[in-house]
Amino acid sequence: KIVVRAGAGYDNLDLEACTAKGIVAMNTPGQNSNAVAELVMGMLVYCVRNFYNGKSGSELMGKKLGILAFGNVGRNVARIAKGFGMEVYAYDAFCPADVINASGLATAVANQEALFEQCDIVSLHIPATAETKNSINYALVNKMAKGGILVNTARKEVINEAELIKLMGERTDIKYITDIMPDADAEFKAFEGRYFSTPKKMGAQTEEANINAGIAAANQISDFFATGNKKFQVNK
Repeated sequence: KIVVRAGAGYDNLDLEACTAKGIVAMNTPGQNSNAVAELVMGMLVYCVRNFYNGKSGSELMGKKLGILAFGNVGRNVARIAKGFGMEVYAYDAFCPADVINASGLATAVANQEALFEQCDIVSLHIPATAETKNSINYALVNKMAKGGILVNTARKEVINEAELIKLMGERTDIKYITDIMPDADAEFKAFEGRYFSTPKKMGAQTEEANINAGIAAANQISDFFATGNKKFQVNK
């Protein structure tokens, strides 16, 4: 009757099969948002301090952080980044600029190209859809200023790996950090000191996030059978 993905992403659910069999598919948005956001900032500190190799690094204070997609995770990243004293900008194709500005957490920019042009660091929080897959490509990342850092805690599929490898080969100032090991991990590892990936998806891997998502999933299942609530349904 119902399948609930205990987390925000649901690309591992076969939505067409669920719909064909009359099964309601849901996710539990927001339950692991803080966990992912804390990982973003932790990886950023690790990155700007040269992966703790003993050499002088830099600080996050005063740096311009761009957030691509201003959902639950993006908002939490903005909240924490403000505490670091960063300048925070955001773009979301589905969130109006006035809503972003009214949050007090970030300044809206006109489009994703402007985000990459204006910011020292860009953090990705977009889903993997037909429109976003391979969208983070050579032309887009190449808009970043010298020393740019790309952070991906979203989905592997949004990165055009071949084009990013090409760019990093040409621009020795660009860094890429992620908690989703790329298919081309071996090629990226050639960029020593400019690339880091966790061995597995780590964004939601905290005790608190797992408990939050599990409880939310159980509550949504109970509510579905008790009242028919389909608030977090992701299929049609």
